[in-house]
Amino acid sequence: MERDIVLRLDRATAEDLYAVLYELGEHVAAGAPVTPMTAEEAERLGHVLQDLDHSLGRKCNPYCDHLE
Repeated sequence: MERDIVLRLDRATAEDLYAVLYELGEHVAAGAPVTPMTAEEAERLGHVLQDLDHSLGRKCNPYCDHLE
């Protein structure tokens, strides 16, 4: 591998991520409806995406200056 990326997740966020990925897989595989997220789940997963963006070297927006 070129360079591993490791993200640390608290249990609630890990559970949210699992649920979203599982539900999406079910939706794609069987057309099952995807359960809407709560505001708290969406916020936690938004932080995961921002952390992943930064780990990949991306900026969250053109004005993002909190990266080295």
